[in-house]
Amino acid sequence: MGTTATESVPEPKYWQLRTVLVRTIEQEFHTGEVLPNERDLAARFGVARATLRQALDQLELEGRLVRRRGIGTLIAAPRMGVPVAEASARDTWRIVDCGTVPATAGVAAALGVEAGVEVHSVRRVRMMAGTAVGTETLYVPVEIMPHVPGFLAESSRARAMLKQFQALPIEGESRAVELGVAEEEQARLLERPPGIPVLVLTTRYAGEDGILAAAVSTYRADNCKLTFGEAGVEVRAAS
Repeated sequence: MGTTATESVPEPKYWQLRTVLVRTIEQEFHTGEVLPNERDLAARFGVARATLRQALDQLELEGRLVRRRGIGTLIAAPRMGVPVAEASARDTWRIVDCGTVPATAGVAAALGVEAGVEVHSVRRVRMMAGTAVGTETLYVPVEIMPHVPGFLAESSRARAMLKQFQALPIEGESRAVELGVAEEEQARLLERPPGIPVLVLTTRYAGEDGILAAAVSTYRADNCKLTFGEAGVEVRAAS
């Protein structure tokens, strides 16, 4: 049998080095320690500095390393746990914007409505320990919340929407998580460069007669893990 296209493509050299560096970090270093400089690391592993930088960039993207100007490259702290089922005492939320928009195909599918149906949306950023760890956009069909005041300032209107959402007769929730990458606007809110790995969490809120609302959340996969309930189930980006 012949090989598949995937099997015939050799693994990039920087990725091979990344695997070696992960093993070295786990065996020889602790959180907060500074790695040797690039020249010494390149000599130790017998690679060009350009290859080494690619591997280090990848590990920084994954949240294993962090660069500090004037200090060097440090071993990053373990990912922080972000509870999904309930709020953390360390949480604060910053409202970004709100409005009434036509549902995109993805939002419509989550809500079980037709694309183009008018929905209320509230977008906010989740902060933990002073760090932006995720964004959330809540969508509620206008027919579910028909009496949202339109004369309020945006921040007050957003709070009014959230208050009405919390009063909805929600009887259950379902969640789905997938791995993605941050687009430009998401990355800006997360204070990270575009293309970083993210965990995309879609939560659907059900009532007696169907779906009442849906929230699409984007969490940084480089520095946080999602936890679900007391059982301690965790979801994180693959290494």
